[in-house]
Amino acid sequence: MEKNIECFHEATFIDQNGHPRTSRVPVVQELARQGLNYLPKRFVSVNHNDPIESSTVQHVSTTLPIINVAKLRSGSEPDEGRVEELAKLASVVKEWGLFLVTEHGIGSDILNGVKDVVKGFFGLSFQEKKQCVGSYVSVDNMGYGRNFVKSEDQPLDWIDRLTIKAAPAPKGGVKELNVWPQRPPNFRQVIENYVEEARNVLDELLIALAEALALESHVFLKHFDSNNSEINVRINYYPPCPRPDLALGITPHTDASALTLLMQFETTGGLQILKDRKWLTVPWTDDALLVNVGDLLEIMSNGRLKSPWHRVVTQMNVERFSAALFYNPPSRAEIEPEPIEDLVPEDGGFKKVVVSDYLQHSYAISPTKEKQAILYAKV
Repeated sequence: MEKNIECFHEATFIDQNGHPRTSRVPVVQELARQGLNYLPKRFVSVNHNDPIESSTVQHVSTTLPIINVAKLRSGSEPDEGRVEELAKLASVVKEWGLFLVTEHGIGSDILNGVKDVVKGFFGLSFQEKKQCVGSYVSVDNMGYGRNFVKSEDQPLDWIDRLTIKAAPAPKGGVKELNVWPQRPPNFRQVIENYVEEARNVLDELLIALAEALALESHVFLKHFDSNNSEINVRINYYPPCPRPDLALGITPHTDASALTLLMQFETTGGLQILKDRKWLTVPWTDDALLVNVGDLLEIMSNGRLKSPWHRVVTQMNVERFSAALFYNPPSRAEIEPEPIEDLVPEDGGFKKVVVSDYLQHSYAISPTKEKQAILYAKV
């Protein structure tokens, strides 16, 4: 018989009959702290009868090509090194939908600061975490707790997470949600510093991606502005799992963003993408950040770039942290696919969508068993 677990997150959802329900979700960090040697049945999510799930996970034999952001920065004169780097970027992003970046200009002091405050927050007891940060049930899934819980029967991810709307700043008269942890006391300052540095890098990459596709340089960036573009930060903690063969850290999904910037620490080997109907473990060097194409950029690029179907697997004897930064145009912005010369979009291409409408749709139907949310924007 399973142990009685005292630490829970609460998740509210609407059941199939339209009635509001609240589910008590065990806190996986606390399960791991108890030295649990079995997997509670609510976390069993791997279906070994699925031909894709049952296939052997493969590791990419060589590391992904690493993009040097410094070489992408345009100068006043034509630069052969930049041309070569753009070609490399085009190749890797078309094949994988994600890529690693170095020489991005975000200082090691800022990155180490993020690691320190994240580990400091998750080093608190469950009660201390709940006391120093709020949890909110909304389409934004802000705060400390769970999201995408839609039923009592749904398999749960082996993860604890903290989600923060880092930008835009609340306008005058708007009460700010208390989703910034009060401990460690410098948590907000450190994350906001990282967000502003990361925004600059992502803007540069939006320009580079457009040029890599032989488009005018600002066709993607024109949808963003520094005052109203949205940046959400999601901190993920994956404790050691007693049965990595049965549980997932995050179920398969695409990102409902334009670009996602991901940093990880403590260990590697958790991120996998589905490619040619096989799960591949993404190789990741310690000094690199990972950039992921989101659904919104797939729409803006008219399908030339694809948001990858990816997941996170669990590991038995190690813990893993990651910090994902989701970069979106303003919520009420309307995005549309850019015509691409000589490109025949698959299945008729995409239509104009309002960013917030797409996000609400994506949140409403998640999680799904296949890449489904993007169909909302198909012609």
